[in-house]
Amino acid sequence: MANYRRARLDGGIYFFTLVTYRRQNILTDPQSRRILRAVIEDVRQRHPFVIDAWVLLPDHLHSVWTLPQGDNDFSRRWGLIKAGFSKRIKRRFHREDWMSSSRRKHREATVWQRRFWEHCMRDEADFRRHIDYVHWNPVKHGLVKNVQDWPHSTLHRHPHPSRPNHAGRHRVEHTDETSNVANPAHS
Repeated sequence: MANYRRARLDGGIYFFTLVTYRRQNILTDPQSRRILRAVIEDVRQRHPFVIDAWVLLPDHLHSVWTLPQGDNDFSRRWGLIKAGFSKRIKRRFHREDWMSSSRRKHREATVWQRRFWEHCMRDEADFRRHIDYVHWNPVKHGLVKNVQDWPHSTLHRHPHPSRPNHAGRHRVEHTDETSNVANPAHS
């Protein structure tokens, strides 16, 4: 099995992409959204983090998180979110015909792809680019013509990164650790 290197920066700011298994269009379903929101809030109670940006598309999601100082364990948080969501939504979206011996061995459902993409922010400009990428993604995928028209995004709750009241909110120093990434292909 491959030994994936992940960026680990205590209190870091990270961009993530998670994709549904076989790109199923299940995430923007109203019940899926309610369950995902509840699972995330449950995980945040036990393992705090700040959601700086979020977009939910039918078959994948992007988010930017800030972890608490002294903490870099985003993998645990995503593992709990993916497992909690899969358990609660399994009756609705589980596909027994998609279960491979590997998925059985790892006790995986047919909801999420096994891994996820992560990127540790290097500086304010990197942070702003990723916030813009998160909010622009529904337009990129042809789901809407204007970012404001997509309802499943934090764009509606947070100031735009180019506005003065958002500038300077986060400062991240670049280190050699922040340049290690797990997988260069993301949506």
